[in-house]
Parts: sequence; structure tokens; C-alpha cells
Amino acid sequence: MGKTITEGCLDNPVFALVSSVAEELGVRAFVIGGYVRDCFLGRRNDDIDIVVEGSGIELAEAVARRIESSERRKCQVSVFQTYGTAMLKYHGAEVEFVGARRESYRHDSRKPIVEDGTLEEDQKRRDFTINAMAFSLCREDYGALVDPFGGIRDLAAGIIRTPLEPEQTYSDDPLRMLRAIRFATKLSTPGLQFTIVPESIRAMKAMKDRMSILSKERIVEELCKILSASHPSIGFRIADETGLLDFIIPELSRLKGVETVDGKGHKEIFSHTLQVVDNVAAEEESEVREGTRREVNVWLRWAALLHDIGKPATKKFVPGQGWTFHGHEVVGARMVEKIFKNLKMPQNEKMKYVRKLVSLHHRPIALVDEEVTDSAVRRLLFDAGDEIDDLMLLCGADITSKNPAKVARIKDNFELVKRKLVEVEEKDRIRNWKNPITGEYIMSLYGLPPCKEVGELKEYVKEAVLDGRIGNNFEEADALMRAKAAGMGLIECLQKST
Repeated sequence: MGKTITEGCLDNPVFALVSSVAEELGVRAFVIGGYVRDCFLGRRNDDIDIVVEGSGIELAEAVARRIESSERRKCQVSVFQTYGTAMLKYHGAEVEFVGARRESYRHDSRKPIVEDGTLEEDQKRRDFTINAMAFSLCREDYGALVDPFGGIRDLAAGIIRTPLEPEQTYSDDPLRMLRAIRFATKLSTPGLQFTIVPESIRAMKAMKDRMSILSKERIVEELCKILSASHPSIGFRIADETGLLDFIIPELSRLKGVETVDGKGHKEIFSHTLQVVDNVAAEEESEVREGTRREVNVWLRWAALLHDIGKPATKKFVPGQGWTFHGHEVVGARMVEKIFKNLKMPQNEKMKYVRKLVSLHHRPIALVDEEVTDSAVRRLLFDAGDEIDDLMLLCGADITSKNPAKVARIKDNFELVKRKLVEVEEKDRIRNWKNPITGEYIMSLYGLPPCKEVGELKEYVKEAVLDGRIGNNFEEADALMRAKAAGMGLIECLQKST
């Protein structure tokens, strides 16, 4: 692996501190889990888990007292009595303490019955061998790797394996099936593809119904972590292979397959969707590295995942033309809200953001095949508002084909659309445009109550601005509105009074 425990894994002063305090208390303490795994992978990890053969809370509080005594500063300990854990922050790391335990489960719940245990029993309850490795913090073997299940070998080979029989591990806590998928996705690199061992895949296929005991919130948490990886498609392909995708988002499973009529088939929508999600992830991470984006946006990736979700419902074969999916973006946008509800996801601005991108994702691409007029661009800017940049990123990622010449042509035209967006935005300031003629102004000017005439006048002005018939300013909008109102027989209040 090119990394040993003497090359910085225990350099953080918290480890020597915990070791000393644990010895005073007469207990054995170990670093365990993700921190150990990531040491060997050369990944930074500031979340440190300490397991102690004793009380994790007592050890955390004793460590905090030592810090306060030696460094003369307050060290806050957050205690979670329900879980028997405690957490403190030290030298940029979040350090969580827990007592070693053994667990047993009821068939109808993923909440374990917990009892005090040994390090060995604690390691047996871990989800995967690569997460069961520990570094000793005991004075007699400080820094020794405790790895009873061969996690270091599995890590080197890129293998996700359960410490016990997978049927037992997944039956105890079926969320671990999604965690297996998440780790296979998150840890994979161009140089090392992580895979789940065949016996685990078989167990997941056989036990997918156990997912029914999980809360939707925990499922969505894992899905968001999969989507946040560099290549989310890895996770969704495994979810499909194991049948878990049918349980979680059956609408995605319906994207699979190609139908052929008269020798003509359509694009395989499921594979295309996963390619788009990966393209979005790659572009986002590129922007983060370049400093043009602060962080990745998991909701943009949700939009990529669901952007073609309406295609199966709108698929139609037209003789002489081929396959069409007219209106799939409208149908898909409606489906977003339903999918979010089924998964108990937020119905707030996040859902509305995803729904908006799905509803608009075809608009910029449609411009590629048409004349890119100022009017069309103004309307796109008006409808997209602040989401225009994310929309354009999604649409660029949506350009996929097995024909390189076709992709190159579409991308060239797409760049023209992007340049036109910049030009029109600079000239007309349409993004987040608000109609200079408000309903209140019209009602006050003509002494009207809320009525259809007010709406007609506002819409008339809006269309004129977006069409470029008048400038984006109050003076021209007001003059046009007054002329239209006169034609409708409306009289200003001042004229009425005279």
C-alpha cells in the first residue's frame, strides 16, 4: 500500500494523550474504523473513533480534564448517553469515544441490543473488514495493527467483505447493504476499482426485502453520499445488479432496456442517465479545483439522476421519424415531487430546484438545433434565473453519443448558446428579471380591483421585453402598457375625475 503506521498515522498528539489517560484509568484503548482505513489509503480523515474496553464517556471526560489542565483551556465534551458515546474536538479533529461492545438484533429492527464487550467482539460487529482494523494505543504495543479479518489484504485488493457471514451482517442491519455500495463507489479510483465479493452480492439479492425495516431518511443519506462520489454510476449499477434499486427508486429501473421497431432502437436511457451523472460530477469537481465553485452540489446530481425520468411515460414510435419523447421534461418534473415524497425527502426549495432543472433541461439543447435568437435566450434566462449556470452544466453533461463527430458538433453549437447567454445577460440584464410594471401600479393607475385585465397588461409587457420589442426599463414598459390599456378601453383615474 506504500504506507505504514510509522509514516504519520499516529502523529496527531491526541493519540499519545488518549494512550496516557487510558493507562491511568487501567483500560485498553484503540483507534478503529475509517481513520485506520484511510491512513493506508493515504486519505485525510479528521474523524477519529476511539474504542475502549470500558466506558467511552469516562475516557472522553478524563481526556478533556487532562487537556484543560495541561493547556489551560476549556475542552467541551458532548455526551450521548443513549448511545454510550462522547465526542470532543482536538487539534482540528473530531474524536469520538465509545466502549467496546457486542450486539444482538431482533429480526424486525436494525436497533441492536448492546452489551459491554471486548475489542474482538467489537470488531466482529463492524460492517466490513476494511472498517474493522484498529491501531493499539496501549503502551506495550502502541501503534500495532489489530486486524483479525484481513482488512489490510482486502484494502490492498480493493475488496468489500463482511467480517462475518454476509447474511448475518446484512440481516442484523440491512443498511449495511447500501453502505457496501457506498464504499465501493467512494473508495474506487482509476488505479483501484473496489468490488463487493460475490457472496455478498448474492446475499444482497436474496435479502433486499430486509430494506423494508429501514427509515427512508437513512436510505436517502446513503444515496446522497453515493451521489457525492466522483463516479456515482458505480453505486447505481451495483444497486441495479442487486435489485436494491427496484426497492429504492423503481422509476430509475424503468429506464433500462432498448425497444426496437422496424429496425430502429432508441438510446439506452439508464446507461445514458448514469453517464450524465458522472459527467456532472466530473465537471463540478473540476470547477471546485479551479475555484469557480465552492463545493459540489448533491441536488444538481439528483437533477442529473432524474433528468430523463419522464421518458418511459412519453416514449412513442413514429413511422418515418423514429422514437420520440415529446414532453418528457414536463412529465419528469411532475415525477420529481412524487419521488421526493416517496423517499421522505424535503419538499422545500431543494425539491423545487431539482424539479426546475428537470423541467428546463431540454431547453438549451433545443436551442442548439434552432437559430439562437436573442428572444429565445432572454426567455431561457428569465425562466432559469439563478439556476442558469447549473442548468447549463447539466445540459452540457447531457450531450452523449457513441458518435464522436455528433458530440463534437453539438458541443460546438452548445458553446454558441453559452456565449449568447453571456451577451444577452450583459446587454439586457434578464436573469431574475422582475416586471417593471406591477399589478399594484396598474390597479392604482386605473382604479381597478384584482382582475384579468391586470394580468393581461403585465403579461403583455413581459412578452414585449422578452421579445426585444422594448428595452428592459420602466419608461418603455410604462408607455407600452398605457397604449395597450387605452386599446382595452381602460381610463386612468385622473381622467375619470376630470
